[in-house]
Amino acid sequence: MQHETELTTDNYLIEKEPYYVQAENEVAIFEAAYDARLPIMLKGPTGCGKTRYVEYMAYRLKRPLITVACHEDLFASDLIGRYLLKNDETVWVDGPLTNAVRIGAICYLDEIVEARKDTTVVIHPLTDNRRTLSIDKKGEIIRAHKGFMMVISYNPGYQSVLKDLKQSTRQRFVALEFDYPKAEKEAVIVSHEGEIEMETATRLVALAGKIRNIREHGLTEGASTRLLIYAAQLIKRGTSIHEACKTAICLPLTDDERLQETLNDLIEDIF
Repeated sequence: MQHETELTTDNYLIEKEPYYVQAENEVAIFEAAYDARLPIMLKGPTGCGKTRYVEYMAYRLKRPLITVACHEDLFASDLIGRYLLKNDETVWVDGPLTNAVRIGAICYLDEIVEARKDTTVVIHPLTDNRRTLSIDKKGEIIRAHKGFMMVISYNPGYQSVLKDLKQSTRQRFVALEFDYPKAEKEAVIVSHEGEIEMETATRLVALAGKIRNIREHGLTEGASTRLLIYAAQLIKRGTSIHEACKTAICLPLTDDERLQETLNDLIEDIF
């Protein structure tokens, strides 16, 4: 049996500074948590900037970043690693979590509540004073590199009895609550990321504000900052504003024809 050669930190370093507009004091809190080696939990709606924030902090702290998009078929072995047959030899291949623990990366588990409950348990020893990862199949216990940090995120809007974090998991993290940026800052972000003038970006943000206010009428999610940027990028490339808003914002949000009509009316009002 052999062990696949581990990757180095260079494989996961973010070379170019991600564009990020600070909302409040979340940068200072992340830096303090990293200094204290505390794990962080990010709570907030889809497309509000959680992932970009983690990327920005990884760049700022000069730490490698390993991201895992969690889903219901994510097994513990997908995080830790497994034996694979390569060239007639059985080779152990580390999973993303094990790689992060070995090289001292920030490990970001995106939408953690989507993962299987028995999978999330494996991170527990990494989120307290032990900072260890147990690889049962190898009989190995790895002590986390001093630079290792665990970050998880989820969307509270999708919570249910079946998909929720256990208190035994929750109470291992310090938490930051995210929301869509304030209108002025969101317009700056949309203008920059979509490469459009501020006037149009401000109107897109105004549209998003109205859509977010009608969530109680059937929309499960408001229009995310990400969708506004998509619309801006279409406008930048010559798509009409109405078509860009319809295809990038309205249609992704709902299949309900009545709600689509309402959203189209909002576009007409704003533009």
